[in-house]
Amino acid sequence: MSKHLRDSQWSSLDDEAIIYARALAMDAVEKVGNGHPGTAMSLAPVAYTLFQKVLRHHPDNPHWLGRDRFILSCGHSSLTLYIQLFLGGFGLELEDLKKFRAHKSLTPGHPEYGHTVGVETTTGPLGQGIANGVGMAMASRFVEGLLDPQSEIGSSIFNSNIWVIASDGDLQEGISSEASSLAGVQALGNLKVIYDDNRISIEGDTHLAFTEDVSARYRAYGWEVLEVPMQKNGDIDIAAFHNAVDQGLLVNDKPVLIRIRSTIAWPAPTARNTAKSHGSALGAEEIVATKIELGIDPEKSFQVPDHVLAHTRKLRERSWLIHQEWMEKFALWSKSNPDKLALLQRLESGELPENWNSDLPSYEAGTSVATRKASGDTLQKIAATIPEIWGGSADLAESNNTHLNSSGSFLPQISKMNGATPYGRNIHFGIREHAMGAIANGIALFGLSKIYVGTFLVFSDYMRGAVRLSALMNLPVTYIWTHDSIGLGEDGPTHQPIEHAAALRAIPNLAVIRPADGNEVVAAWRAILSKSGPSALLLSRQNLPALDQKIYGSAQLLERGAYILKDFGTPTAIIIATGSEVQYALTAAQILESEGIGVRVISAPCLEWFYQESEQYREEVLPSSIKARVSVEAGVAQGWRELIGDAGVAISLERFGASASAGELFKEFGFTPEKVVEAVKKSLRNLARI
Repeated sequence: MSKHLRDSQWSSLDDEAIIYARALAMDAVEKVGNGHPGTAMSLAPVAYTLFQKVLRHHPDNPHWLGRDRFILSCGHSSLTLYIQLFLGGFGLELEDLKKFRAHKSLTPGHPEYGHTVGVETTTGPLGQGIANGVGMAMASRFVEGLLDPQSEIGSSIFNSNIWVIASDGDLQEGISSEASSLAGVQALGNLKVIYDDNRISIEGDTHLAFTEDVSARYRAYGWEVLEVPMQKNGDIDIAAFHNAVDQGLLVNDKPVLIRIRSTIAWPAPTARNTAKSHGSALGAEEIVATKIELGIDPEKSFQVPDHVLAHTRKLRERSWLIHQEWMEKFALWSKSNPDKLALLQRLESGELPENWNSDLPSYEAGTSVATRKASGDTLQKIAATIPEIWGGSADLAESNNTHLNSSGSFLPQISKMNGATPYGRNIHFGIREHAMGAIANGIALFGLSKIYVGTFLVFSDYMRGAVRLSALMNLPVTYIWTHDSIGLGEDGPTHQPIEHAAALRAIPNLAVIRPADGNEVVAAWRAILSKSGPSALLLSRQNLPALDQKIYGSAQLLERGAYILKDFGTPTAIIIATGSEVQYALTAAQILESEGIGVRVISAPCLEWFYQESEQYREEVLPSSIKARVSVEAGVAQGWRELIGDAGVAISLERFGASASAGELFKEFGFTPEKVVEAVKKSLRNLARI
């Protein structure tokens, strides 16, 4: 299929469509009374050209495997996207534009993945969309390697172009620097970013804070940079933009930045080029004046003549031809590659290979292993049977145990690094945690592969914005966060996570899993690969003893979030522990039983999964009749009160750590069996006073 997909035909009807697109942006914001009209007005020619003339997509099959992806990184200008989805016939109608920003409408304030057909990712937090685009471009190459490795890179039917529209704000956010730098290293020739350089943000001229030479910056990253000048009247030069698109489509050995000079809110007589037009309704008087400037009826709102809409909806016909050509090539590929076709069908179904988990590790009682190592051992076995799994770390692969020994490094053909292969399964993200998270989101959004990423737990702070979006979009990204407590030792308080588990649990829809031993790690991976949504593995640096599953509850119960390890006598109190502290809870229970105090010990590796269980199961594990309870976790107590109640005692860490060995720190900060015993007795006393 030709790389040059643009329909070269341009008519006065296209000019008319752009005029009405600009008017719709004004009308939609004016009706609701708030929003961002300016960028949607000025970018109407760009978005229209992409959707009508450039993108390989199909309104009748919006999830078509062979489609290009479009990302509006400046999600505040959501009308830029919604109006094109309306004009192109993707399911939005005028009534939807009239309900812009209304509750339960298909046109929320920022584009939401899974809510509106044609929205490929949730955007709004600036910079995330660019990084998502990098991830999608990487995923396209990886999937090409999975399904069509014999084709020349970039020429396969599975290769997709990723188009991104980004604003000044996107490029000011540090995440865009992280992601764009990596995109250059990866030579992502299928990534095309359009930078809307309008020099306006909420506070005014962007030169108040942003004066760098963006073109030079991107050339330094290894990108091709194409510049589109502004017309004398302040509008975008559509012909020049067409030419830039043509040139960009010919570049396949590096990412492309098309820098466009525009005037925000063009052609509004007084609102153009003002900060107010960025985020406020223009007002009735200004809208009337602008419509007169555009040459349309100033008294009508939400007007799109039938002949204009009929023209833009012909996108269906034009797209069908491209779609049909692709389907014919897909049929030939299917016939020639029956094994790969079977793989594709499995990937699309979401099923895992038969017996994928038949050879996972098992850890015998009496042995010990760091849960980070157990995770690495499990990953090696998983990778041997699940070819679609891949990932990497923020320069910490050896510490996070994320390197897949069976594969090389995901790097372009031009790379001279040892082990480089364009279809490798080991991604080297560099020290770019935030971009790593957002790139992983892009990979998950692209589909067909399974992505994991890793760093130290304390650095989850650096990537929180991306993690929150993983949860918001319910993306199957696995976060491997190691060195999960003061147990990492001598690196000291800068590297010892204290509040991080609680902070991550505060993110809705994120499963935070802190395994107690190697067998719980294996069970965690089993569960992660069978569930939807994002998961976070919190793993230890230090060795943890393998629990004897002949004595204690099976680690396979981990998938239920929390489970009974053992009742020591008839329980009058409950100890709930996670991770490395479970061992102290068990020893304490033995001491208490010897003193005549019956105790139940619960391993609670994933509170989110536990809360999803039935009320009956939760009552079985945590009987409401047993109110003396103790939680044990080497972090802040926040979040545990709900489980331990008014009489409960939390053994926690409410200060920063220190630089010393793990053994010294656990003893100094009260994570010992003796302290757990004291806490249980205190809880029983508390209960007696209530």
